[in-house]
Amino acid sequence: MNELISDIATGVWTPILFLLILGGVFFFIYSRFIHYKYFFHSIAILKGKFHNPNDPGQISPYEALSTALASTVGMGNIAGVAAAISIGGPGALFWMWVTAFVGMSTNFFTSTLSVMYRGKDSNGIIQGGPMYVIREALGKPFYPLAVLFCLCAMIGCLPIFQANQLTQAIVDIGIDSPEMKSASFSLAGIEVNIAKFIIGIVLTIISGIVIIGGIQRIGVWAGKMVPLMIVIYFFSVLAILLINFDKVPHYFALIITDAFAATNYHGSPALGGMLGGLIVTGVRRASFSNEAGIGTAPMALGASQSSEPIREGLVSMLSPAIDTLLVCSLTALAILVTGVWDVEGTRGLGVTLTANAFNAAMPGIGKYLLLLCAFFFAITSLFSYSYYGNKALSFLVGVKAARYYDYFYLGTIIFGAIVSMNLVINIIDIAYALMAIPTMVSGFILAPRVLVEARSYFKRMKAEGNL
Repeated sequence: MNELISDIATGVWTPILFLLILGGVFFFIYSRFIHYKYFFHSIAILKGKFHNPNDPGQISPYEALSTALASTVGMGNIAGVAAAISIGGPGALFWMWVTAFVGMSTNFFTSTLSVMYRGKDSNGIIQGGPMYVIREALGKPFYPLAVLFCLCAMIGCLPIFQANQLTQAIVDIGIDSPEMKSASFSLAGIEVNIAKFIIGIVLTIISGIVIIGGIQRIGVWAGKMVPLMIVIYFFSVLAILLINFDKVPHYFALIITDAFAATNYHGSPALGGMLGGLIVTGVRRASFSNEAGIGTAPMALGASQSSEPIREGLVSMLSPAIDTLLVCSLTALAILVTGVWDVEGTRGLGVTLTANAFNAAMPGIGKYLLLLCAFFFAITSLFSYSYYGNKALSFLVGVKAARYYDYFYLGTIIFGAIVSMNLVINIIDIAYALMAIPTMVSGFILAPRVLVEARSYFKRMKAEGNL
């Protein structure tokens, strides 16, 4: 079964790879780099310079970006990057960078549209996201795309990967006794690890306390936890790089050369060869991590209190930069400079490989420092992903019925804690790939409207002396 699902995931991702990369390049060129020119303006927006709490929306731009980052900066940055490096070698990081850079343009367009074409849910509350963009701007002929997006979001935004990898980190790092690690019980003929089952229950309770409170409570918690977790992780990896500073230049050079030689790629060929397989690996892991073009960030930014859609597009483009260009790069460099990526028996490892890197650089304390970071990364993702799935179901059946999604979502945390990682990654990959189709198609069709709005906005800002 695992092999079949893996083959399906690879088959689905091959065309989606072109859609995301070439689509991002299209947005990048079509925009004439207008949003990159005002990068520091986006920082000012994020700091709250233009925030008006009376604008339509539910949370501040900072809380909206924090909610988006709470899902993107998750276990994918620790486990997903590790899996990419262990299979693809240093060159995988280069293709993750490429995906993130063009993904900034994708997020700018799709998140701007999410605010330009917000709609109301069954309770009359303003909402945003690709499904509302399709309904409000494109109408009935494209409505099946909105349905496709919502159905896939309900699956793709389940917490099984985050729960799986956080549980694995706690077992690997926090439990020393081999007996406790291996103890299990039988449930419906399936052997269930006791430690993982208990951890899954605890994570479910913690997540439930925040999730049941809705987007306002999620935004508040994300706003507090996201900056803290990124700072802790940044200084932890910085310490590893300082310890191994003599190896950093070598690996930066190897990241570039190996990206085109694919000499360290150990996966299956794709797109005609091993280089194609390496590119697919990098793009899949980057897309899973930063979610540019997938549609989750537009859903979060669509809840932002704003009357200027371009501002939310500018804030949203920061997400791939922070997630992949910063956090994923930190993980990859820590794995590379410590040498754990090239050790026999590490192929396909996720969070365990990153734990090996931290422990190699900082024996004793390193693995516990990673466990602290992993907890923050995963728990914030568990909070925010529930909002996306709930919002998708609300669009289809109404807010009252969709509240039951939260309980289903919480139940799948336990499932994610006890299943195998490969099965989890491939299921999420398939759903994520399909979410990209409605998001990117609506972005292509409506891109001219975004550019008109952008030119108008920047002209007004200059006239007001705000640029």
